[in-house]
Formats: sequence, C-alpha cells, structure tokens
Amino acid sequence: MTVTRLSFPYGESIEWFSPEQITNLPQQPFQDWLLSTCSLTKKLKKQCTHFEVKVLGEDTLAPLEQSFTSQKMWIREVLLILDGTPWVFARTLIPGDLLEKKQQEFLGLGVRPLGELLYSADEFTPGKIEVAHFEACTKIAKLAKSLNQEVDKPLWGRRRYFQYETEQLVVSEVFLPAAQQAIEQLA
Repeated sequence: MTVTRLSFPYGESIEWFSPEQITNLPQQPFQDWLLSTCSLTKKLKKQCTHFEVKVLGEDTLAPLEQSFTSQKMWIREVLLILDGTPWVFARTLIPGDLLEKKQQEFLGLGVRPLGELLYSADEFTPGKIEVAHFEACTKIAKLAKSLNQEVDKPLWGRRRYFQYETEQLVVSEVFLPAAQQAIEQLA
C-alpha cells in the first residue's frame, strides 16, 4: 500500500442521513455494524488477532464538509486494519477550540485508535449516528481500489458527533469492501 502526503485528505463532502430516512439500508448483519452505538474499535478488535491503525494524514485544514467551511479544523484520516487487511477508513474533524483544550490527548494519539479515547472517558458524549452510501467514483472508493479491494457495490459509512463541553467533534467511518464481505459472512 502506497500512501503519500499528497493524497491527504482522502475525505470528501458526503451527504449524510438519519438511518430512518434511508429505505435501502444494507441487510443484516452488516446493518448492525453500520448502526452499532458501541465503540467500533472494540467491535473490530474482536474480529482479529492483530489490530492496527495506519495514519494516512493529520493536519489543521479547512474541511471539505459544507457544514464546517467557516473554520479550520484538525483533520485525522486513518485506516483501521485487521490482520493485515484494511477494513475501515476513518476521518475525524476536531474544531480548533476543542483541539486547544485536549491537544495532548489528540495530537498524542499516534497509531492508537481514537475510539479508545472517546469511549474510555465520560468526558465525551456520543450523539446520533448518520449513514451514507457512495459509488465507485468517489475518492474513498479510489482509496479502496488502491488497497487492492474491488469496489463492485456502493460503500457504506457512518458519522457520529461527540460532545465535549460546548464543542463537538465528528467521526466518520467508511466500511471498505473487505469489511463488508467479511461482515456479511458472519451471519
């Protein structure tokens, strides 16, 4: 896998919806994974022997997402890898004020998963889950193809806001084709 600084950020402006608004949600058991309210990191770790976080990039940038265009945010993009296979592309947006308050925790993550921080402290309150699906022409689908994963059906992802005092951070997680295939076989 070749990832360069020039490729970051991979994320893009995606239209997210409440699950109740989508009539064609994926079948079980994948739907359970997509809508799960627990830590995705914990869920993923149960499916493998070796869990790894590969940081694709992190920097303070103006996000592509339309709802955040008025401010610069710390953006972190990673791959969550199970036994050598990338399963999830994750993108985190942290507003500058929140980054200042929790700089040591966020900037010190390195290759540790953000989920461990968010779900280990009562400081962060998880919000509702929104979902989206996207076609093979998107940047994330191209990333999956660069990882030698065939994108032969739409990719699904989820987004969740986490509240910390008066600030919110956003975590988006897109299930790559390898994850979708493996999860569908869990039934």
